[in-house]
Amino acid sequence: MIVMKFGGTSIGNAQRIQAVAKIVASWQKTRPVVVVVSAMNKVTDLLVASAESAAKKKRTSMNRNLKQLRRLHLEAISGLGLTKPHEQALLEVINVKFEELEQLLSSVYIIGELSPRALDAILCHGERLSIHLVTEAIRQAGLKAEALEASSFIRTTDQFGAARPLLEESEKLAKKAIMPLLKRSVTPVVTGYIGSTSDGIITTLGRGGSDYSATILGYCLGAEEVWIWTDVDGVMTADPAVVKQAHTLRRLSYNEAAELSYFGAKVLHPLTMVPAALKQIPILIKNSFNPKAPGTKISEQISRNSHSGKAIATIGDLSLITVQGKGMIGVPGVAAKVFGAIAAQNINVLFISQASSEYNISFVVAADDGQRAVRILQETFEPEVKLKLIETVRLEEKLAILAVVGEGMRGHPGIAGKIFSALGNSGVNIIAIAQGSSERNISLVIKQANTKKAVNSIHQEFHLAKP
Repeated sequence: MIVMKFGGTSIGNAQRIQAVAKIVASWQKTRPVVVVVSAMNKVTDLLVASAESAAKKKRTSMNRNLKQLRRLHLEAISGLGLTKPHEQALLEVINVKFEELEQLLSSVYIIGELSPRALDAILCHGERLSIHLVTEAIRQAGLKAEALEASSFIRTTDQFGAARPLLEESEKLAKKAIMPLLKRSVTPVVTGYIGSTSDGIITTLGRGGSDYSATILGYCLGAEEVWIWTDVDGVMTADPAVVKQAHTLRRLSYNEAAELSYFGAKVLHPLTMVPAALKQIPILIKNSFNPKAPGTKISEQISRNSHSGKAIATIGDLSLITVQGKGMIGVPGVAAKVFGAIAAQNINVLFISQASSEYNISFVVAADDGQRAVRILQETFEPEVKLKLIETVRLEEKLAILAVVGEGMRGHPGIAGKIFSALGNSGVNIIAIAQGSSERNISLVIKQANTKKAVNSIHQEFHLAKP
């Protein structure tokens, strides 16, 4: 069995949906396929905009977004070339989903408040709509298919907007819902991105969470492989928009893929590898626009190469906060106080660096959180500042993290030297450095304006361009 996930660009219009149906039909001849789909391209953004407009009582904007959402789906249905009875049946289902969506938005409009729970209930409609279009296209391709909402069998925590799966409970429910369909040669078409609490309340797994849904299902069903169909040929050595010589990697380990996705590679949701790695299920990244391309295979197998560093990822729009003071030296609990205060405000920390002298602690957050983090730390350490134990809480903005990733870096002398040499030769200053004990990732903080120059110089230094 293969679990195949198709992203928003892969089902962006009628032509793309038909191409997906063709891909599924071609593989269904040799083995069972479970299909997971995202919302159509741009739909989730429109749903977010609709929800925010409703909360701000901007009815004109809300209705305009709803109209655009309806038009996208109706145009896709019209382009599928269905028979009149099939088209009419599909339209009836879609109209019901839109009525539910409109009722939810009206409730938010009346209350004037958008809670995380309400937002999840609204955002799930992108996938709740798309599964029916894809199901009908697969039927049109000559297969039996059934649309399924993952909320009936993917159980999660109640962390709305970023729920985590309860794998044991989900496994029992998913097998019960899906295995009988596969035995009857019916292709299940499942909503990505969404699940539900044990009380049946809709949750979402976070933006890009349909990848995560696919590997959760792979885990639950004991799939042979999980295939993530997207709009690129696989994971690349660097962003091709930044490095012209970047090329597709044929193999990655779960750990390498997780590092790259965390540090900005947009091909995968960062948590996608977790369920697959637990049962050692390979993940294949494929291009639905170019199905013959071999793609990138992600598995437990470690593929070392002579260049040690395998790929480069970057995250921009960041801020660096530094807490500094002579009074920090040798004093237990300073780091705990810093990160406890930040965690209490639900601010995500992307990078941490501390001098061995304990004179300062630096960490990186999203640019939008920078000013707030500084204000919180100034309040937290106000007594220490008055006693001159803490000298400053400093903010530096317009920064980026650059991460060099590769299993082959472990135990390989001179990797950091090559990186520093490349950046020095190109005139890029390193603001902060972090390296985990795994040695598969060296991360650097640089000025965002230097990102392109820095990535290209390291890419060239490690000879990552395709021979």
